[in-house]
Amino acid sequence: MSGDLISIKTRQIFRENMVGWVLREISDEFDAAGIDCDLTFQPPVGGQRRTLVEQYYHTVDWADWSQVRKVIQVFEGVLYRAEKSAEEPASSGLSPGMRKEEIKKLIHFLRKDGFQWTDGRIVAEVGFPLLDDLKRTAAVFDAKHMADQIRRMESAAESDPCLAIGTAKELIETCCKTILAERGRPVTGTPDMPTLTKETLKELRLVPDGVPDSARGRDVIKRLLSNLGTIGNGLAELRGLYGTGHGRHGKTSGLSPRHAKLAVGAAATLATFLFETHKETGS
Repeated sequence: MSGDLISIKTRQIFRENMVGWVLREISDEFDAAGIDCDLTFQPPVGGQRRTLVEQYYHTVDWADWSQVRKVIQVFEGVLYRAEKSAEEPASSGLSPGMRKEEIKKLIHFLRKDGFQWTDGRIVAEVGFPLLDDLKRTAAVFDAKHMADQIRRMESAAESDPCLAIGTAKELIETCCKTILAERGRPVTGTPDMPTLTKETLKELRLVPDGVPDSARGRDVIKRLLSNLGTIGNGLAELRGLYGTGHGRHGKTSGLSPRHAKLAVGAAATLATFLFETHKETGS
């Protein structure tokens, strides 16, 4: 499914690594993470160990971060065990070099899903914890296009900052259009970013003038909401200068990954807040 936080391919790669375990070790790892096992499920795979792993996988909602976090705990155990095994003399028919290649393979597919293995932990890559919330939101709204944009930002922030910046701007556009459509206000034509953001804030009753004077801390709230509305505009300007979508001089230098992370972080903050407000206030 497009909203899955961990791809089928990554699950398969980790499953295959556990084929070398005994059944009790597999059960202990998943049970310790609090993952249920559906013994009635008969997956189209061969072998008791593959079947057992799939029976645990079958109970997981892969679009729900609270459940996927438990699988991440299992995967951390897999990688920890794999690294320990690579340090030991060959005993399973695999040379230390071959075992290290297996570890690289596990880490490679985790990275493609937006995670990295560091200091014994699997963490969201390039430091975008808010993207986890956004992934769940994309799954809830069945917004495949938005899910694709999130993955693109995660993978491009380090390798292609300009693409990440351009996608961050597009994410806000998708967010606003999705919310307005959900509320019976589908967007017509091609409004610019300031107009699109303003219409969304107005529909959600988040414009600064909508904050009652009696609200505690009203001045701070008004200022924050005013600044919130400028994020989309700033991303549009940054995208015009450095992002993808516009031809520039061949010697033009782009921005660095840290600038891309700033753009992606800002976009994730705004999109998450807008979607959470949309869900809480209804249509």
